[in-house]
Amino acid sequence: MYKICFVCYGNICRSPMAEFIFKDMIFNKNKRYKMTCNSRATSFEEIGNDIYPQAREVLLKNDVKIERHKATRFSKEEYNDYNLIIVMEEKNKRDVLSITGEDKDNKIHKLREFVKDNKDIEDPWYTGRFDLVYNEIKEGCIGLYNYVESLGDLDEI
Repeated sequence: MYKICFVCYGNICRSPMAEFIFKDMIFNKNKRYKMTCNSRATSFEEIGNDIYPQAREVLLKNDVKIERHKATRFSKEEYNDYNLIIVMEEKNKRDVLSITGEDKDNKIHKLREFVKDNKDIEDPWYTGRFDLVYNEIKEGCIGLYNYVESLGDLDEI
């Protein structure tokens, strides 16, 4: 089983959006027995909170299935639980590194690396641009999915 963790600052907007978009892709492509994902925060600020209402709205508007969400912080011990740790921006990458201490297995990547532009995905909690962020995350998730598929037999990984 190939495991991915999406990470952003509060785990109420970008990372749960990525989690639900990616889960929807896995389900629609019948890969739910080969891949899994979840999401985490780098901060403690929103721990226990559900997905932000506007993030929920944009997912539902785009027919993405969502489930109950509870913001959770990424922990150092979780580093070994995942094949990839996908962050939304450079600051998230630095924050995850401050939690883990290192990235010895080169698991931490920005989502937009998988569409080759490597740009940061802005935090829509501040900007209000949830549609733009949805589109950037979806495009990144498609690139990430294609990358993981290109690795071959996921049961061997």
